[in-house]
Amino acid sequence: MWQRIQTALILVLIVGLAMFASSSPYLFIAMLIVGIALAAQEWTQFLPKPATTTSMVHTPTFYVATVLVINVVSLAFPVSWVGWWSASIIVWLFAVIWILQYPKKISWFDSRLTLVGVILMTAAMTAMFYLWSLSPWWLMYVFVLVWSADTGAYFVGRKFGKHKMAPSVSPNKSMEGLFGGLATGLIAVLLVVTFKLDYTGLALVFFVLLSLLTIIASVFGDLLESMFKRQVGIKDSGSILPGHGGILDRIDSQLSAMPIFALGYWAIQQFII
Repeated sequence: MWQRIQTALILVLIVGLAMFASSSPYLFIAMLIVGIALAAQEWTQFLPKPATTTSMVHTPTFYVATVLVINVVSLAFPVSWVGWWSASIIVWLFAVIWILQYPKKISWFDSRLTLVGVILMTAAMTAMFYLWSLSPWWLMYVFVLVWSADTGAYFVGRKFGKHKMAPSVSPNKSMEGLFGGLATGLIAVLLVVTFKLDYTGLALVFFVLLSLLTIIASVFGDLLESMFKRQVGIKDSGSILPGHGGILDRIDSQLSAMPIFALGYWAIQQFII
């Protein structure tokens, strides 16, 4: 437990410094690039192994390099961001079906996961940079939203959890835990709405609904990674974070939460306010 706490404190320090130490984007971008490179490396464990080819294009190194190039180029062209976020939402809609059908149907376990990884990681990275560029506090809001929901889901689920969400994927997650997470997340939403925002009318309604949808989406981010790990027979996506596992183990919820919140917030700014 102490090792887990130490790792968490170091992570908070690193992320906090990258987010708040400078208004220049370079430190934050550097953190994102390192994070996405590590996540891409771990993602290669989920990809079906080619039966015969030894081509360079099928190696983990090539995949990581490809993801990095796509992410860096995407960061340089903000016009592409909404497209990535929209594409990721389509993937997440399919992911819900995959999770509900597992393990009876695993047609998704093929070369398509290569593209799925590119979309999800690029969408999450550009979403985080977009929110940070608006204000580091907007990015922190999504972090807090997901963390508070995770905490509520954990304690409510342990105490009252009876109806399992997806027992074949993650036996510990329950519908009661989901509702507990929504309740604790709603507290964070109400605090921000009351003390930090001046939204009224439709903008206020859409912001609250967007925040709750973000919480729900974060649960499926966690479930998707759990399903992938179960399929390939691993407990953690990596070991780089002592007591926590890999990078994907820590950002799985953010992979779904960030693009959905970013796209929804962008839409509120464009069409409602």
